[in-house]
Amino acid sequence: MGADVFFMDMTATSRENLPAKLERLVTTAGLHAVLDKNDLTAVKVHFGEQGNTAYIRPVLIRKIIRAIRKTKATPFLTDANTLYVGTRSDAVSHIKTAVENGFSYSSMDAAPLIIADGLFGKSETAVQVDLKHNREVFIGSEIINANAIVALAHFKGHELAGFGGTLKNLGMGCASRRGKLDQHSNVSPKIKRKTCIGCGLCARHCPGLAITIENKKAYMNKAACIGCAECIVRCPTQSININWNQDIPVFLEKMMEYTAGVLKNKTDKCLFVNFITNISPKCDCLPYAESPICNDIGVVASRDPVAIDQASADLVNQAQGLASSVLTTHLAPGEDKFKGLYPHVDWEHQLAYAQEIGLGTRLYNLIKLETLAYKNPGEHG
Repeated sequence: MGADVFFMDMTATSRENLPAKLERLVTTAGLHAVLDKNDLTAVKVHFGEQGNTAYIRPVLIRKIIRAIRKTKATPFLTDANTLYVGTRSDAVSHIKTAVENGFSYSSMDAAPLIIADGLFGKSETAVQVDLKHNREVFIGSEIINANAIVALAHFKGHELAGFGGTLKNLGMGCASRRGKLDQHSNVSPKIKRKTCIGCGLCARHCPGLAITIENKKAYMNKAACIGCAECIVRCPTQSININWNQDIPVFLEKMMEYTAGVLKNKTDKCLFVNFITNISPKCDCLPYAESPICNDIGVVASRDPVAIDQASADLVNQAQGLASSVLTTHLAPGEDKFKGLYPHVDWEHQLAYAQEIGLGTRLYNLIKLETLAYKNPGEHG
């Protein structure tokens, strides 16, 4: 039996603008059913790296904050610190970046910003999961301490996972720095020196100090590599790659096991929302955003984290790809856009494993919310 996934497109009228339509979406999807009075509610978002512009618009998140307040629950915005070197690797710079990107106490309707894993990413709680790769997982403590979660994910492409949506927003996004390292630890990149230009970007951004530049070429110290894959993203010549067939399935499975840890004490206390807009080919952790791979599709909401990601991937793949983007193949409606971006990544593996360990179902019922009609016939202003 499929899980309900509620969908709104990006059309609006004078009777119902997009923020109002978004509130109707999350309410219809069950916001009031998962939240109780006085619930301390973690609104899990990605604040965007400094310079990135693809993350979810703050004005839309504010509307969801206000919808949460109508249930008499108490929301706070949260994310965990990054493993890689950037503007969100400690709580001070993380909050500063969030504010600069539009997420402030005032703009978020007085919802405070709390970094889930503390000042340096070490405030964590071990959660026992007893799964294939992990007996326990390490989650930012304030995620575990919260009574409920409303997870807001920007659905997009991702270099290691194929795509990033709700499951990645939870499994990777809520993990402490130790947890992020654990998920990445088996991913060991290799450098193709024939195409390496010795620019040094990989070395400058390597948090494990595992890369050096010698004779105008990059060299990797495998023993020091922490597997964060930051070097892959930074390389301008695509000279750093991974042993995809062996490493990526394990990475995806670990990420799903971390998602299980995040949700373990939140049974019936979660709502998931994917914004299928500004569908960038890479993660919002980058300090820039490339052209979207297809036009904006809409927003989906569900109480099932697997069904919502499956539905989101299907909606993207049903769309026409944009030739102005980095997508050069699989552009036609019905073709796999994520395979076009990352042909070596089996993105479906994360959904299959998530279903296998009981996180949800890949079967879904897509329920579209119709846009409310204009106030008067012929009115468009």
